[in-house]
Amino acid sequence: MSIYPSLEDLKLDEVVKNMTQNQTIHNSENPPPYMAICPPHPSGMDQQSLDALYPVLNDYMGLELSIIAQNNTIANPIQNHQVQVTNGVRKLVLCKDGKGQIGLKLSALNNGVFVSIVAQDSPAAKAGVRFGDQILQINEDFVAGMSVDKVYKIFKECSVNNINVIIRDRPLERTINLYKDRAGQVGFQFKNGKINNIVKNSSAARNGVLTDHQLLEVNGQNIVGMKDKEIVEIIANASDMITITIIPMSIYEQMIKKIAPSLIKNIMDHSSI
Repeated sequence: MSIYPSLEDLKLDEVVKNMTQNQTIHNSENPPPYMAICPPHPSGMDQQSLDALYPVLNDYMGLELSIIAQNNTIANPIQNHQVQVTNGVRKLVLCKDGKGQIGLKLSALNNGVFVSIVAQDSPAAKAGVRFGDQILQINEDFVAGMSVDKVYKIFKECSVNNINVIIRDRPLERTINLYKDRAGQVGFQFKNGKINNIVKNSSAARNGVLTDHQLLEVNGQNIVGMKDKEIVEIIANASDMITITIIPMSIYEQMIKKIAPSLIKNIMDHSSI
């Protein structure tokens, strides 16, 4: 069973498979008299041919499928791409900077220890630690159930180099692939990064984006602490397909409630994966 990055990809895959099947039957020695002649694979078609395709890609179940076809991104089952949340476990080797800092602010939630801030240009940022990563182990110490202060103490007692940290990739988050419509919109609105409205029949609606969720990343770039106008610009400058990473607002608020807002705005790393 294939897994697709968006509903648009799944639906277009169905169109293409049906076209391919019908074309195969048509090319046989004795094609059924009722079988219509189907056009070639959309990825090899010009705009005029795309417009004549039946069912018309632009109108197929209300989906903007012609954009996908033109970009040769038809029916790609989901790949293990870096911007996707994997929930997998990985091992990092960290070090301390000249001030003896790793560059992390942590929060305790549900018996786990999570990353709430990754400081820009810090050893943690350069190693690829992300907002929402769960710290599982530091050297020989398993940290489940520990207080944040206890975990900070463990880090403080570590040597400058070769700090082995095992992390689970953002277990409370999820990524969603969306496609822009002809107006360049993906179909959700937000304020202070919080999604507060979903446009009916948009890519966001079709792919299960929910309100009361916080935007964390766009195409792998951390946007936590950014101004809304900066996030809007990032989305506007992105390609027709974007990947957003979100988290339920209730969990997000728990993770940042003991973090000063000024820290989130001023020191958060905003680099891309």
